[in-house]
Amino acid sequence: MGPRLLLFARQQTRSNEDAEDIFQDALVKLVGKLESGEFTGGQEAWMPYLYTTLRRLAIDLGRKDDRRRRREDLVTTDEVGELGGRFDPWFDSDSSDDENRELIESGLKELPEKFSEVIVMKIWGDRTFAQIGEALDISPNTAASRYRYGLEALQKKLGSARRKGDLSI
Repeated sequence: MGPRLLLFARQQTRSNEDAEDIFQDALVKLVGKLESGEFTGGQEAWMPYLYTTLRRLAIDLGRKDDRRRRREDLVTTDEVGELGGRFDPWFDSDSSDDENRELIESGLKELPEKFSEVIVMKIWGDRTFAQIGEALDISPNTAASRYRYGLEALQKKLGSARRKGDLSI
């Protein structure tokens, strides 16, 4: 459960550190709701709640960072790179081939967010379209079509690697 949620958080944020922060914040919010008795639905409702909370926290963090960056840009003329020159991998696995991992990560990052988040939740989060729809506040049919269109777009982006037999999705 934890690695899947952290992967989703990484997909939503700009760095591993931000992903870990919002992941921790989401868990703290869940525990707070459980302790106060505000959370109903039992354990089966935890995952949709956590996905939704991660998404909202990532949006809030992104907006906060953008506002801070604009304020800093007004003060200084130095441009700071979006990731500070670092590459933060989404998939940390010894078993995955680095070249394939990098191709998939870059392809997912180039997709519109509405497609990439559904792909990550479906494949690596092991969620159903109903669960994805609930977490993203969309219908299950919309989640399924975004998944299908997202995979098609990802396959086009990775077409040359796929034709070489280097990559399989």
